[in-house]
Amino acid sequence: MRSLPKHTVHRNRTALQIVVGVAVSTAPILHTLSDAVEWFQGGFSTSQLWLSYIAFLVFSWLLLGIDVVRKRRLGLAGLIGALLYGVAFTFFAHTALYALAERTSTYEALWQRLGPAYTVHGALMVIGGLVFSWSALRAGWLPRSAIVLFASGLLVNLILALTPAPGILQTIGTAIRNLGLVWMGIAILFPDFKVQA
Repeated sequence: MRSLPKHTVHRNRTALQIVVGVAVSTAPILHTLSDAVEWFQGGFSTSQLWLSYIAFLVFSWLLLGIDVVRKRRLGLAGLIGALLYGVAFTFFAHTALYALAERTSTYEALWQRLGPAYTVHGALMVIGGLVFSWSALRAGWLPRSAIVLFASGLLVNLILALTPAPGILQTIGTAIRNLGLVWMGIAILFPDFKVQA
C-alpha cells in the first residue's frame, strides 16, 4: 500500500464508498419491491423470488460493507453485529432458492417447512442488527434517525414474530428497516450532504 501514490489510495477508497453506498441504497429497495409484489399477488412467484434472492445476497454483506467503509470505526461489537446479520441473510438467500426449487407458493408454506431454522436466523438478524445499530449510534458518523429507523424496523419484526399476526405483516417492519438502510446508503454516498436529524 505504501508504494501506491496517495491519489490512487484515495481513488480506491472512493470507489469502495460508491460501491457500498449504492448497494446499501438499492438492495433494500429491491427487497421492499419484492415484498410489495408478494403482497399484491398474494404469494410467491418466480420473478419475485429471484428479486428476493438478489437482494438477500447483497444483504449478506451490507452491514459489514458499512463497517469497512468507515475503517472499522464500529469496533468489535459492530463487526459481530454485521456478521450475525450477514449470516441471517445468507440463510434467507438460501430460502429463496429453496422456495424456487420446491415451488413453494407462500411465506406461510415456506415457514412451515423451515420454521425452526427460519426462527433461529430471524433471531440472528434482529440481534445482529440491534448490536450493529448500538455500535453505529455510539460511533456517531451515520445519521441517527437512519439508525433508529433501522433498529425500529427490527423491533417491529420481532414483535410481529412473537404475535399470531399473519406473516405478510412482517413487511411493515421490513419496510421501516429498509428505509433506514437506504438513508444510511445516501449518507455514505454523499457524506458532505448532512441530514443528521
